[in-house]
Amino acid sequence: MNVVFDTNVLIAAFLSEGVCAKLLLRARKKQFQLVVCPFVLQEFERVLSKKFAAAHSEVREALELVDEAAALKVQPVKEVAGVCRDEDDDNVLACAQAAKADYLVTGDADLLVLESFEKTRIITPRVFELLFED
Repeated sequence: MNVVFDTNVLIAAFLSEGVCAKLLLRARKKQFQLVVCPFVLQEFERVLSKKFAAAHSEVREALELVDEAAALKVQPVKEVAGVCRDEDDDNVLACAQAAKADYLVTGDADLLVLESFEKTRIITPRVFELLFED
């Protein structure tokens, strides 16, 4: 199953020991195929650096962990525009589209309200975690 994590899920995975951290660990164990794209990775790096004032070495280490967890990197070729009020969210949808993602996991209410985009279900981290039996 191909899965895209929104930036907020990646940020939460590094800032707390909650469900998002558990999901990133599942990705590192290859329990599903985490797919990343340049937009999400750049936004992740920017938010860690600017909003959370992470040191350059911490940001580099976080990016390396995400890279290790990712099964695939995609570059969206088809633009998604006007689906969400925030164009950054449209970029996340473009990533999910390029990944042929089964799931887009996010905490963003503007994305969650859509429930799906093309063939991708849009769900919270907690709902995604419930898909696993252990």
